[in-house]
Amino acid sequence: MIDEIALVKDLQTPSLKEIAFRKLIRTYKERLYWHIRKIVITHEDTDDVLQNTFIKVFKNIDRFNAQSKLYTWLYRIATNEAISFIQKKAKEKNVDLNEYHTSVASTLLHDVLFDGDEIALLLQKAIATLPEKQKLVFTMKYFDEMKYEEISNILETSVGALKASYFHAVKKIENYIKATAH
Repeated sequence: MIDEIALVKDLQTPSLKEIAFRKLIRTYKERLYWHIRKIVITHEDTDDVLQNTFIKVFKNIDRFNAQSKLYTWLYRIATNEAISFIQKKAKEKNVDLNEYHTSVASTLLHDVLFDGDEIALLLQKAIATLPEKQKLVFTMKYFDEMKYEEISNILETSVGALKASYFHAVKKIENYIKATAH
């Protein structure tokens, strides 16, 4: 495990910032990639959002105050960048977020980097129908196996609200799959 405190200190030291930033990227790139990918769905869009995330981190590392873990701060930035990205894309296409997500999820079978089967595709389509907060909570809890406390810090909301969102998301996904499977 990485020593976050030492890394942050190095990131805030001008002579060590570049080396420390490379270490930060090596340490968190894959986890952030998959977190973002679950939100924006396509590989190309994920790469764009990941790059924007690291640019924002680099520019704002001096603002990190260690009140939360570095990992939590990075996930919050990645989540916000991903949400902003899909909102912008939906606006460009003049559709609402759910419609945008559904159309992107439908293209997954043609994505050479999607290695899921029909069930994985059906799950992605079900997730695409969820409201944004439920989608985020579900993916962080189900796929990333994050604890409610971690998700609470990232999304800046209460644990109780997250549990309710997760419960409703699971029910909606179950209903979608049951309705589609017949």
